Amino acid sequence: MPTTASTSILRGGAWLLEPSDPDAAFTPERLTDEHRLIGQTTQEFVDREVLPELDRLEQKDWTLARQLVRRCGDLGLLGVDVPEAYGGVGLDKVTSLIVSEKLSGAASFGATFGAQANLTVLPLFLFGTEAQKQKYLPKLLSGDIVGAYALSESGSGSDALGAKARATRQPDGSFVLNGEKMWITNGGFADLFLVFAKVVDESGEHFTAFLVERAFAGVTSGKEEHKLGLHGSSTTPLILQDVKVPAENLLGEIGKGHKVAFNVLNFGRFKLGAMCSGGAQGAIGEAAKYAAERKQFGQPIATFGAIRHKIGEMIVRTYAVESLLYRTAGLVDMRIDASPHDPTDASAALATLEEYAIEASIAKVAGSEVLDFVLDENIQIHGGNGYVKDYPAERHYRDARVNRIFEGTNEINRLLISGTLAKRAVKGDLPLIAAAKALQDELLGAPALPTPDDRPLAEERRAVDAFKKTALMVLGLSMQTYREKLADQQEVLMHLADLVIDVFSAESAVLRAVAASNRQSPRAGLHVDAARVFVNDASMRLDASARQALAAMVEGDGLRTALAALRRLLKIMPVNTALMRRRLADEAVARGAYIFGG
Repeated sequence: MPTTASTSILRGGAWLLEPSDPDAAFTPERLTDEHRLIGQTTQEFVDREVLPELDRLEQKDWTLARQLVRRCGDLGLLGVDVPEAYGGVGLDKVTSLIVSEKLSGAASFGATFGAQANLTVLPLFLFGTEAQKQKYLPKLLSGDIVGAYALSESGSGSDALGAKARATRQPDGSFVLNGEKMWITNGGFADLFLVFAKVVDESGEHFTAFLVERAFAGVTSGKEEHKLGLHGSSTTPLILQDVKVPAENLLGEIGKGHKVAFNVLNFGRFKLGAMCSGGAQGAIGEAAKYAAERKQFGQPIATFGAIRHKIGEMIVRTYAVESLLYRTAGLVDMRIDASPHDPTDASAALATLEEYAIEASIAKVAGSEVLDFVLDENIQIHGGNGYVKDYPAERHYRDARVNRIFEGTNEINRLLISGTLAKRAVKGDLPLIAAAKALQDELLGAPALPTPDDRPLAEERRAVDAFKKTALMVLGLSMQTYREKLADQQEVLMHLADLVIDVFSAESAVLRAVAASNRQSPRAGLHVDAARVFVNDASMRLDASARQALAAMVEGDGLRTALAALRRLLKIMPVNTALMRRRLADEAVARGAYIFGG
């Protein structure tokens, strides 16, 4: 991806402390011709080969599912993140984002694809031995074999390290696995499973990853789960009964399974956010077209203010998520490119995934919750027609609900966002403690007079700076109040995560809109509208989250002092969001589609 000599690569979470350059933030408007071509190829595959077959997939036609996986292999979609040496195409993470976005129109197959490309291929590339990569990756990338990821158990969902599956080492170095895994996507027809179990020996239990072939004796799949949505994807238990796994099928090191699981989930969360963003964009197009065609009281419902408000808000929230996703992809690509490494060396990608764990969790939480909001409004705009299977709105709604559970629940991801920030502060990886102390001194002093600023979205930039300080104030007070027991204060951590999510979303939207204004883009005015509405509404959410967090930590005079500081920070003048939402909605109705994107 293009960079400039002046571009500096922010560390994960550092945007909370540092001013950001609009020219350095990657946006959909900066996609290359190659990016757009891959997006077009993926979209055509979904439209021509997947969507017409949804009914067959929902009838559990796994032979068809395998054929579609193989077609993804033919098109190179399975190998975007893997170098050519192993049969991949070795492209950047922006391309990964694009492929995930475009697959969103067929959510069931998107889950099948994700289990293969994200949760099986990626850990094998990142942690596999050379022999393992040569043996399995070419067949996975061609789609000749199908993979699955087996982490969850009935008693250990979010507590992945509490797994009960056991692996007993044998004198010849092999392992015998016993246990049952749950909710395995592709479980009914996968050929290769990435299984997590605890190696038990005299020194204790060691959480470890293994490559388990279906052909191994003792490997069976349970019955298909009867799910709320994603009826066209296979989800079964995986039963392991005295399964002998060769020593060479140990993935990574004994006792280091958490590194395999959690680093892969970081990338999986980011790509799930991308799929959610793509789904929201598609639903906005459906809603806009329906609103233009559906007439009530003698006119299209798209002319009614309440409907325009809905469509406008759907666009605004999706714009922010899309902006933060592409910004994160740009950061990931820049950091990988700046780390000297051989294409077959996965260490640079591995270190980068760890670096941007906070942003990956933000993408997952924001993406899944915005998608749920958009799909709920899509049904509302469709009215009774949205509640029946004659229109796709009903299927989208059911299929999306699991996204807030997939890849770690949104609650777990919120705790990861705030907890990781606190840990990096304590370790000194991010100078958050010093910044919080400096902010405290600033708030105790006389307020500085505002300086004239004639840059595009000057007020919104100032608001984002205030948002950062608000999050920093709450983080600093929480660390000061609870110290090493902060991890026990989940309610405060959840509010803090909401603050951080809104800060990153708002800044990403503003940076993108400023870049569009600087380029004098034909749609610059619409970019500005979307960013201004998001910042306006985010200020109210930030105020509510901060107040609740502060009230949970201090009381009496301490609380009054903290609230006075909050009022000083969040002096945001409201704007006429009704007018801006109308402009956004009218443009979407005129186009019959989401109005941004690459």
